[in-house]
Parts: sequence; structure tokens; C-alpha cells
Amino acid sequence: MEKIKSLLNRFWFWLRSKTTLDEKAIDVYEEAKSRANEIKKELKDVKKAARNFASQLNDVGEATKGKKRRGRKKKKIKKKK
Repeated sequence: MEKIKSLLNRFWFWLRSKTTLDEKAIDVYEEAKSRANEIKKELKDVKKAARNFASQLNDVGEATKGKKRRGRKKKKIKKKK
């Protein structure tokens, strides 16, 4: 990740050193920046899901040991006669 960041910084500084900036280069930079932000958001979601998965996996392990189920109780259904 650091290597990519370093390359992007060097490229950006090289591009800025030119007397005129092309509009396409600015658009590409902004697009890359917005995609990086979206990736950060998605990684946060994945981290949250992984944490939830680990918690559920722990519950399965406890169930195999014979411990009672944690969490919300199952709803009892009354049969009509």
C-alpha cells in the first residue's frame, strides 16, 4: 500500500510541476480519491461483518459444548384445535 501511495505522490508532484495541468489528470485524481474513500467504507463494513461472524462462531462452539443458547428466546407457537 505504501509503495502505491508513494508512486501516486511522485506522479502527482511530477504532473503538478508541469506548467499546465490537463483537466483529465485532475478528473483522474479526483476519481481515484473518491474510489479510495469508497474502499475505506467497504472495509469498515467487512470488518463489522467479520466481528459479527466471529461472535456467531463462538456461540456455535459453546453450543457444541452443551451450553444453552444465548440471545432472544424462540417464539412459542400455540396450536389451534
